[in-house]
Amino acid sequence: MKRHHKPQPPRSPRLFTEPEGSAEHAQGAYTAQIDGASRGNPGPASYAVLIRRPNGEVLDQLKKEIGRGTNNVAEYYALIAALDYAQTHRISKLRVRSDSELLVRQMKGHYRVKSFALRQLHERARRLAASLAYFAIEHVPREQNREADRLAHEALDRAVAARAAPVAEPETRKPIPKLRDETLPAEKRIQARWRHGALHPAEPLDLAEGEEVEITVHKSRHD
Repeated sequence: MKRHHKPQPPRSPRLFTEPEGSAEHAQGAYTAQIDGASRGNPGPASYAVLIRRPNGEVLDQLKKEIGRGTNNVAEYYALIAALDYAQTHRISKLRVRSDSELLVRQMKGHYRVKSFALRQLHERARRLAASLAYFAIEHVPREQNREADRLAHEALDRAVAARAAPVAEPETRKPIPKLRDETLPAEKRIQARWRHGALHPAEPLDLAEGEEVEITVHKSRHD
């Protein structure tokens, strides 16, 4: 009798099956400490990422406000930002550390992603993680993630302060009053002759170029 073998389900991505403590695969891995923050949950939200070289030296810091969102959404934004950074900078091995137990367990496949708001973020994070040669994510206590937490709140404080700052009104310039030339009297009577459609003064006028004057015309009386 011929036995029929049941088709095996597709293997899970390597990032979920490999032991995270494997020294062989983790060798040369960069580390990303991530954190998200939200005030109001939902409310103003931000994320932060601290990238470290394999030797522990800080390579880069990322922090950004993302508008209104929940804390879990902000945590996923932080993870995606770390993965995007790794892909952009050709980092093939990445270890992520987060103090969000929900995020870590969902990425490991221990928890289902029920929230519609998180589902697309979760799928995008999985695709990015699967493109790496090595990826591991681990939960750490909040005390070990203080630096990322500080950066996330710095981004949030800056964004909230910017929105609360009063808008400066445009400066209105007052017209500069024209100074009267004190060398000239307030009024001066002179003789002028009308010729060829213009008045021709009988004596020179000590006026600046472009200066405006008032002219009152009276006909002269000849005896």
